Amino acid sequence: MRKMLACAACTACLLAAGCSHTEKSAKASESDSPPVVAVAEAARQDLSRTEVLSAEFRPFQEIDVHAKVAGYIKKIYVDVGDHVKSGQTLAVLEIPEMADELTLVTAARSRSSAQVQQQKEELARAQAAHEGSHLVYQRLADVMKAQPKLVAEQEVDDARAKDQVAEAAVSAAKASLAAAEQQVAVAQANVAKTTDMNAYAQITAPFTGVITKRYADTGAMIPAGTSSSSNAMPVVKLAEISLLRLILPVPESIVPHIRLGEPVEVRVNSLGRSFQGKVSRFASSVAVATRTMETEVDVPNPGQTLVPGMYAEAVLTLERHRDALAVPLQAVTRQGDLSTVFLVDTSHRLESRPVRIGIETPDRVEILDGLKPGDLVVVAGRSELKPGQTVQPKVTGAAPVREQ
Repeated sequence: MRKMLACAACTACLLAAGCSHTEKSAKASESDSPPVVAVAEAARQDLSRTEVLSAEFRPFQEIDVHAKVAGYIKKIYVDVGDHVKSGQTLAVLEIPEMADELTLVTAARSRSSAQVQQQKEELARAQAAHEGSHLVYQRLADVMKAQPKLVAEQEVDDARAKDQVAEAAVSAAKASLAAAEQQVAVAQANVAKTTDMNAYAQITAPFTGVITKRYADTGAMIPAGTSSSSNAMPVVKLAEISLLRLILPVPESIVPHIRLGEPVEVRVNSLGRSFQGKVSRFASSVAVATRTMETEVDVPNPGQTLVPGMYAEAVLTLERHRDALAVPLQAVTRQGDLSTVFLVDTSHRLESRPVRIGIETPDRVEILDGLKPGDLVVVAGRSELKPGQTVQPKVTGAAPVREQ
């Protein structure tokens, strides 16, 4: 019996020893297998470097519409929110004295025209008298030459004097006619001026837009907009909103990248939409106080979905590289001016490869030198890896999509 118990104990010990040896072998096998690392493939795609700046929409143009002449509002045809076209009548002023002045200058023009006609008749009479006296003098002079003793010399002298007087009368009549014609021109100018001023009683829209404010009602006294008084009251405020402006404060660092006509994506978060605009003008001068340059982006608004005052983000494209070799941003390690990546070679060994980088996007970076298309680079867990180490690469993420 004792022998049987001893044999059983020995068998149990041998089994326990075998199990322990098996577990140690399994753990050793697991520690020897290469670690799995996430990698991405270097591939060509279109990259662009952008800058996002915020601003508020402003009307393309906005003015207070004043009256050219003073008067009472006889009728106002528009109110806040009304859409008007260029040349459309907004209001009509009542100016009684303007009609009286037009009557006065019209009568003055008629009187000047009558004077011209009178001076023309005076000139005609003076010319006829001059022709008669000149003919008498010419005949006497001819007779004097043919038969000197037939006509008295005194008679010839009298005829010459009358001829000269008649000629002077013609010159005076011409001068009077010219003066009368000048008076007609002055009177005509006065009529044209008064007619134009009278036309200003009808206030019209200088451009197509929308009424954003109404200052006056029927019967209100409107002073002339040309008055030196600073409190001249306008009639309405008019804004053009079919085209809007974004005035962006562009930082000095990206000023050299601003180009006229460059397309701009405009994101309006309140609408959840993006709109297309373009760089239309910039100041060409950096403000000393802010170190920024005012840059204007025009955004078409044909459906008038956008409203002045809305907040927007403008995405300026600073650089655009076509068919650039790119890798994920997290694959690159920077130490001062040196940039490196962990390259997985064909033997699945790691190599620390220095690279020269170009432009960056929020998630990718351009590789100018050091990699070729198809190379695999580590994108995660770099701190736990060492050059020369064997790994099991696992490609993560989808293939890069080319920008449109």
